[in-house]
Amino acid sequence: MTKHIFVTGGVVSGLGKGLSGSSLGRLLKARGLRVTMQKLDPYLNVDPGTMNPFEHGEVFVTDDGGETDLDLGHYERFIDENLTTDSNATTGSIYSSVIAAERRGDYLGKTVQVIPHITNEIKRRINRLVSDDVDVIITEVGGTVGDIEILPFLEAIRQFRLDVGRNNVCYVHVTLVPFIGPSGEQKTKPTQHSVTELRSRGIQPDAIVCRSDEPISSDLRRKISNLCDVPVEGVVNAADARSLYEIPLVLHNEGLDDYVCEMLGLGDHEVDLAPWQALVKRVEEASSVVRIGLIGKYVSLPDAYLSVVESLNHAGIHHGADIEIEWIQAEEVEGLLAAGRLKDLDGIVIPGGFGERGVEGKIAAAGYAREHDIPCLGLCLGMQVMTIEYARNALGLAGANSTEFDSRSPHPVIDLMESQRDVTDMGGTMRLGAYVAQLKPGSRVAKAYGEEVVSERHRHRYEFNPKYRTRFEASDLQLSGESPDGRLVEFIELDHHSFWIATQAHPEFKSRPDRPAPLFREFIDAALGRAEGRNPQLPSIDADAPATADS
Repeated sequence: MTKHIFVTGGVVSGLGKGLSGSSLGRLLKARGLRVTMQKLDPYLNVDPGTMNPFEHGEVFVTDDGGETDLDLGHYERFIDENLTTDSNATTGSIYSSVIAAERRGDYLGKTVQVIPHITNEIKRRINRLVSDDVDVIITEVGGTVGDIEILPFLEAIRQFRLDVGRNNVCYVHVTLVPFIGPSGEQKTKPTQHSVTELRSRGIQPDAIVCRSDEPISSDLRRKISNLCDVPVEGVVNAADARSLYEIPLVLHNEGLDDYVCEMLGLGDHEVDLAPWQALVKRVEEASSVVRIGLIGKYVSLPDAYLSVVESLNHAGIHHGADIEIEWIQAEEVEGLLAAGRLKDLDGIVIPGGFGERGVEGKIAAAGYAREHDIPCLGLCLGMQVMTIEYARNALGLAGANSTEFDSRSPHPVIDLMESQRDVTDMGGTMRLGAYVAQLKPGSRVAKAYGEEVVSERHRHRYEFNPKYRTRFEASDLQLSGESPDGRLVEFIELDHHSFWIATQAHPEFKSRPDRPAPLFREFIDAALGRAEGRNPQLPSIDADAPATADS
């Protein structure tokens, strides 16, 4: 029978419930168990697709086109499984389903209430992931115990143990043990209050993950065990780690996976952590520094580009390099160019986004990278602005633009497809999820992937305008990847440049710490070449390191 682990959080938000759950998932997979994960989010939006990146951060996209919480990115990167829309459920989507059922008459005229109708729908969402191919489902409950918004979720997971049996459910609670400077002490009281609040909702945690700046003492561990009624071996400490990829090793050394497996009767499987330990060792031994400028619209909240940053780090791990990111506000690029501030970068990334703000800065950065042979990687909107820049300044198409930003542009090199023009629902014009692309034989993109048919995830509305295909194909800019029917341009690359490549897709969503996305891997390789040329004392990187195609 499928086992369930529910991860809740207390004291404050941002403690790392998602990373704790993901790390536990990694440890269980290292034992040969089949693991999947899920996030229950308490906000009323149906999904985060329409939410401001400044508030919510990145929207993570699944293969099946789900717009989900960014924690699903952590889940996929750690457990190395492709998740689906079913792995993210929000209060909004749950209430929408219940209200729709009520309108259809599914409840036979009964009064619809939070209990049992909302809680039953939450349990139904959890059970969607149950299958013969899954041994363990790890479900994170968003928010913090004590928040009014998460009460239905807590009630649902309380009932769930009764439904499936006590031996099939484990509750893991993540709390904070703060250090109080004036007294020089770590305090357990916030954890005690948080567990008391959780118990008041009918849930007794089976394990407590104590977040702290520094390791906690054995005395504090025993104190928490005694006051929270949790066995001392179930009180584990996750002190701040040097790298987020070190967290699974920290929790393993604390014995969390052994304790959970014993609780759930998962057997005494041997743990193979050698590949993950080798990964962490590569992170620690990074000997080169690569400075990457990230030209963004939402750089004041780095979580808006979480998968991009992690993909850069994955490529850095592959090449034994430490990635140093320069966060550059797109609206300030032209002033930075005048001051010569971009010339010291080893590479430039132009990520996705929506709306006109900052676009001219992104175009200017793309042009500077093209003219000064700085490696440049464009993602989604990044491909569009690189196309616009090349059209204006290399093809002489004055005023070239996207109709998203200038509906009267004389040269709309980026435009809506004809089939999208009459769609009134903006969501209906989005290309979401995994799409296949045919790569041009012999192109740099095809060499990077190691194959000519690839699949990447998308989240965008506007496309390369096929009316300008002939002009681009007659230049040094290759349209190096297309949809199988040849209608949509998926990749572009510039000949005679160290690396000026872009894709309409979001390859960052499929990158893994031990299997970096091919374009990111090759981009960092090119950036390293520039860094070594500018700093000859840097150790050279093995250019013959085996390339791994993204699956």
